[in-house]
Amino acid sequence: MKDQASILNPRVGFIPATNNASDSAIVSAVIDRQGFESLTFLLISGTITDADVTSVVLVEDGDDSGLSDNAAVADAELSGTELLAAFAYSADSVCKKIGYLGNKRYVRLTLTPTSNAGAMPLACIALLGNGHIGQQPTTPV
Repeated sequence: MKDQASILNPRVGFIPATNNASDSAIVSAVIDRQGFESLTFLLISGTITDADVTSVVLVEDGDDSGLSDNAAVADAELSGTELLAAFAYSADSVCKKIGYLGNKRYVRLTLTPTSNAGAMPLACIALLGNGHIGQQPTTPV
């Protein structure tokens, strides 16, 4: 039996940050899926202080490492929905996830708030799994 830590490989999506009074998009790092069959974005919120903020999530993929060929991922290539992965004013201290089922090498996630006049603390981890080399290193990457 393998423990879960041995088969998963985390990457920083975006570091814990607070999008204060801004509707600016929060864009993850471009995640390179080479050597892995699965990718899940894990998102976590802190205390969202704005009383009417909402957000949208967009997952994009492509074959170029800088995603110059980026395209929105079709719903059929996602596990979960972008709507369910988004945050609103009532989502304090909540974890959400969205999985990628497509076949492109590079993927990123963008979260864009609307009507954000307060603090919206968020973080994102990209969790790679089903690696081709078997057991994954336990040291940070």
